[in-house]
Amino acid sequence: MILGIETSCDDTSAAIVDGREIKANIIASQTELHQKFGGIVPEIASRRHLELMLPVLAEAFSQAQVAPEKLRGIAVTQGPGLVGSLLVGVSTAKALALTYGLPFIGVHHTEGHLFANLLSDPQLEPPFLCLTVSGGHTDLLLFEGPGRYRSLGRTRDDAAGEAFDKVARALGLGYPGGPAIQEAARGGDREAFQLPRGLAQEETWDFSFSGLKTATIQTLQKTDRPSDLAASFQWAVVDVLVERSIAAAASLGITQLALSGGVAANALLRSELAARGARRGLYVSLPPPALCTDNAAMIAAAGAWRLEAGQRSGWDLNAIPNLPLPAA
Repeated sequence: MILGIETSCDDTSAAIVDGREIKANIIASQTELHQKFGGIVPEIASRRHLELMLPVLAEAFSQAQVAPEKLRGIAVTQGPGLVGSLLVGVSTAKALALTYGLPFIGVHHTEGHLFANLLSDPQLEPPFLCLTVSGGHTDLLLFEGPGRYRSLGRTRDDAAGEAFDKVARALGLGYPGGPAIQEAARGGDREAFQLPRGLAQEETWDFSFSGLKTATIQTLQKTDRPSDLAASFQWAVVDVLVERSIAAAASLGITQLALSGGVAANALLRSELAARGARRGLYVSLPPPALCTDNAAMIAAAGAWRLEAGQRSGWDLNAIPNLPLPAA
């Protein structure tokens, strides 16, 4: 059994995972705390992690009905993320490892998102393609096996989730932007505005959402149809994400496609990826929403195989806000 700790951004999470079984996955959200600021304030986030960490851990152990002495190791998000937030998790992992004499390992946040799919879908086996979409990341990765990842495409500017947040703010919808735009788009005409698809003229699997964001905000100044604009913007983001991912899978002869990250909870993205993937003969794996957002269960799962492989972090483990993903 592995304890996972995740504090990369504004969610404080602790989980206990035994193989593929999630015994507890506690997530304390700070969304309401940051809403009045229209986004995450790093200093406030790190202070709140300090307040929440011990209660979240206590709830995880209580729900799992497991004593710390029964653990085989600890996995913690080392990066990337907000450095102050990351330090809370890393320091907590070290303290627990020292107290109970346990090995611990630092885990890359995106690697955790990849393992969320393996936790939720026993049919999914490497190699598979994974589209990771969140507020800080938009990556198309080939999962060749544990620890062997190949980057096929990534955003060249704004991440998809970041674009959702910025457009939502312009539309006066509040924070977080993804759920707000999804709600505003209900009943809207997604074909009402012909918004640009970034890098459409290039042969690439990279993504770009900055131009789309700017075009949407400029269109807002000329229209009184916010619902249609929200629907058109959401459709433009989803259309690019899905089409580029499926094209990459077809080009490489990959038959399995997975989705991860906070934006993976978006209903339109999930339905379009499943429908278009099925038409192209792909097996599409969609993790439950609880495993899409930042959570410690995915960190525990990623850390478990590293610990089983004999990998360990030393006491000099540090938070790295721009930590690169381990390559194949």
